[in-house]
Amino acid sequence: MLRALTNLPTRPLRVYAPLVPRCRRLKSQSTSNQPTSWRKDATVDQPVLIEDPFTQSTLFTLDFFKRLAKFSLMGVFALGITGWTAFEGLHMWVENVELACDQDSEVCRWEWDHEAEKWSGGDKGGTDPALGFKGRHAVRSAWIAENWGTGSGAIIIRSNTFSGRGSQGTGSLNITEARLEVAQNFMALAISIAESKMPSGKLRPQTMGELLARHASILERMGMRDALLQARARYERVWAGLPAKGTDAARVALKLGDLDYRLGDFEDCACMVGSGPSASPKALSTQIFQIHKYHRPSLHLRVHNARLPPRWYHLSAFYSTSGRLKQAQHVQESGLDLLRSIPSPSRISAASPPQALHSLFLLHRSSLLSIHLAEVLYALRAAPEQSIQWLTRAAESSERVALALAGLPFTHPDAPGSAIPHPPASEASLVPVYTQSNAMRKPAKSLLRDARRTAAEAWNLMGILRESEKDSGAERALECYERALGWAGVAADRFGGIGEPGEGTPEAEWKVLWNNYVRVREVTRKQTEKKTEL
Repeated sequence: MLRALTNLPTRPLRVYAPLVPRCRRLKSQSTSNQPTSWRKDATVDQPVLIEDPFTQSTLFTLDFFKRLAKFSLMGVFALGITGWTAFEGLHMWVENVELACDQDSEVCRWEWDHEAEKWSGGDKGGTDPALGFKGRHAVRSAWIAENWGTGSGAIIIRSNTFSGRGSQGTGSLNITEARLEVAQNFMALAISIAESKMPSGKLRPQTMGELLARHASILERMGMRDALLQARARYERVWAGLPAKGTDAARVALKLGDLDYRLGDFEDCACMVGSGPSASPKALSTQIFQIHKYHRPSLHLRVHNARLPPRWYHLSAFYSTSGRLKQAQHVQESGLDLLRSIPSPSRISAASPPQALHSLFLLHRSSLLSIHLAEVLYALRAAPEQSIQWLTRAAESSERVALALAGLPFTHPDAPGSAIPHPPASEASLVPVYTQSNAMRKPAKSLLRDARRTAAEAWNLMGILRESEKDSGAERALECYERALGWAGVAADRFGGIGEPGEGTPEAEWKVLWNNYVRVREVTRKQTEKKTEL
């Protein structure tokens, strides 16, 4: 039995290490891979590092948000610096480039620098430094909104303009362009800042008048009655600060006359354009002719007299619409005689750009007076041929102005040297010599727009007169309406062959021209069908 027990297989005895907590095992593994001494006589306590998944996740999260906050602050700081630099760079560009005074001697010789808009900087250009940081930025922001827009077209808004005499508080909505609304808000802010700085005496004497004039010009283009009333109030303040005589006073007087007429104050309109109760048109014309006659060598006075045909134009419109047709006829004929007496270059291409623009300006004014004279003659029961002759002159003059400003020839490009006129060019842009000039850019652009509208109006009136003719009257009228549409709208190459009003042509005018064209086109089509049946 004993022998049997001794013959049993034996296993070696294994001695297991005592159970040690996990944290201490980690400690022993991290330090020389030796087991931790648990002797009671150990003299040095080893530090214990506690690491687990929860602790690691917490530290990682805190580190992530720390880096996120750091880089976010750096990004915001960099973005702010970039945005501020771009903002100030844009304003410096407007201050030193867009609002700079034109230094061209020929421009100054023909006094187009006087036509340039003044934004409180005077003849030096730019803005008045006395307005301060906020005031100067408000003026430049108004210029940016007016000329570069705000990124949107006409919107329906409740205007912030207030005149005290309008229909404020009625709750009605007004339609205006967003750029004009934003521009007038900035100009109102600049004027309030200038008024607060006036007691200090640091502002230029002309700064307030220039700001008021610019604000009034913006309000005038908004077209709403409240805006027109406030524009008139602004111009009245400008008028009060100007001497009784001078070119600037004449310009403001014409502006006030325009606003009085648009607001229905015809008596004030007559006084402001120079036709008070004691002033006859004959005396007025005689006075201007005497000035022009005895001061012909003075270029300054010739330019001054030439830039005042709007006075004749306003008098003509006032007399025509008030029923005084004989007086209107005398004013129109006297104005045309005056314009024809002013020397002009034999060839527009041979003249300098400022002189050419001056001559084109006079030519366009003569076309306006010609249209007025044609309408007055027709109202006086004169022969229709007389009106057609004046309308033909007006159309040809306006077309020459528009083609010259666009750099196009006066004859048809497919038949150079012939008598065939150039087709309408409503989409042609202004020549670069005028777009690159700060002083001439805006007058030239406005003249191009007005010349196209005048040509369209002249051809439209000719079409109306041609319709009454017996022999081929409808066909001639159709040709007139087609040419009127060509000058008033863009090419009819869109879907359906229907053109659209061009830049500067109001929708109401376009609808009148289009309806006349469609009506006469149907008449000619029916006449052609009858002829083919016969």
